[in-house]
Amino acid sequence: MGKKEDLQKQEEQEKQEEMRRTRLPRGREVIGICEQRVGGSRMKVRCMDGMTRICRIPGRLKRTLWVREGDVLLVEPWELSDEKGDVIYKYRPVQVHVLKQKGLLKQLDEEF
Repeated sequence: MGKKEDLQKQEEQEKQEEMRRTRLPRGREVIGICEQRVGGSRMKVRCMDGMTRICRIPGRLKRTLWVREGDVLLVEPWELSDEKGDVIYKYRPVQVHVLKQKGLLKQLDEEF
């Protein structure tokens, strides 16, 4: 087999794995959409519970998590103030499709 075939197999396996392992919100976690980058590691995120939060990317994820406007994110609100939160995870396009199928992004479909 050539390198091209190996890469295609590997990409296919990754897509299947992403479809199987879509992380769902647990506890206080909420799904949201990045509306606007504010600066630094902060952004405005419109959450599915109806709130718009100022969220930040925690230090342990700053180098690995790259977020743009329109990305679907998993947010954990702060305990002290509900208007702020931390970005925990960024969903990939395949995972967003799975979330839509499960009905977790119904508000997203209505607004766009």
